[in-house]
Amino acid sequence: MSPSPARPLLLLSNGTAEDLIGARLLGEVGRPAWALPLVGEGRAYAGVPGVTRLGPTLTLPSGGFPFGSVANLRADLRAGLIGTTLEQVRAAWQAGRKAGAVVVVGDAHALTLGTLAARAGGVPLVHVQPLLSAHYAEGLGVRGALRELNALGANLPLPSELALSRRAHAVYLRDAATARLYAARGVRARWAGSFAVDTLPAPERDLSAVLGGRPVLALLPGSREDHRESLPLMLRAAARLPEVTPLVAWAHGWEAVTLPPGWALRAEDDRTAWAGGEGTRVALLRGAFGAVARAADVAVGTAGTANEQLAGLGVPVVAFPTRGPQFTPGFVRRQGRLLGEALRPVPADPEAVAGEVRTLLGDGRGRARAALAGLTRVGPGGALPVVAAELRALLDQRP
Repeated sequence: MSPSPARPLLLLSNGTAEDLIGARLLGEVGRPAWALPLVGEGRAYAGVPGVTRLGPTLTLPSGGFPFGSVANLRADLRAGLIGTTLEQVRAAWQAGRKAGAVVVVGDAHALTLGTLAARAGGVPLVHVQPLLSAHYAEGLGVRGALRELNALGANLPLPSELALSRRAHAVYLRDAATARLYAARGVRARWAGSFAVDTLPAPERDLSAVLGGRPVLALLPGSREDHRESLPLMLRAAARLPEVTPLVAWAHGWEAVTLPPGWALRAEDDRTAWAGGEGTRVALLRGAFGAVARAADVAVGTAGTANEQLAGLGVPVVAFPTRGPQFTPGFVRRQGRLLGEALRPVPADPEAVAGEVRTLLGDGRGRARAALAGLTRVGPGGALPVVAAELRALLDQRP
């Protein structure tokens, strides 16, 4: 009689960055798995061998930030947030009953559903928490906390999340300071490296044809809808910096490009386009984030994980707020506390952005301090192979 097949791993994730981490993690595990993406369509899992996507998908107008503003929450509720969440709860429970182990990549919401799934199957739960950091609370104070009530559970772990975390087999945190914070509260907390660095892709293409021998300015509008507001401002700032080579790491189709008045776009192929205006020509590169990141001397970013990845490479990042959905003034403040001197917040003005870039390029000591802050706070990679080894061991314990 042949042995019964091993139970698959069930992974829940809730966000674009979380999906990327989850997909890379499942690739490292190398076992049959089910992925239940809670926000968006979970496209990152499509190319991972042995992975089946489960459950209803929900594309949120907020991009996964329903509590970023009242408008975000209202739009998400109209898009079916409550009904789809209930369906996802049912899917998590049903899958958990047949899983060999459960891993959560995300925040308290994903952890709640993952705990439910693990209980349904009586299997161990591993939580990968890439969002919360002890650095978010640095210098926050009571007044700052009151100003950011909508981010309360992201600045510090809530008692409800800690209660669930204590029941997990292991909880992996994004940095050493956060692991110490969780451990002091009775959680089996571990830090093995930076998830952001682990998901930074290798250089995808040779950029020598577009570099031009000048310092490289990476422009990172991000994967959220903030890009419609931030890209035009970045291009106008680049027009004021003839001493650099600006490269846009573009995450969308060419039809989504929003240009400043008087600018024009010329698509060379599906990977390269050129935006021209104000006497400047700027390359927009699709599928080349890893190459752009490693070529950069300075970056301008309105992104979450991408800003952290550049900081983790030692590249200072100039940032300005948008009207959302993600990179709001509150988000800029929080990311500034996370990255310290690696992030340079400025007003949403082309002159201010260009001025800060020029200051950084001319200030070697300032750039060195920014690099040290990014390298120290983000930390080295190496977490996902460690988590994957633990998950394989848990699966091997359950036939």
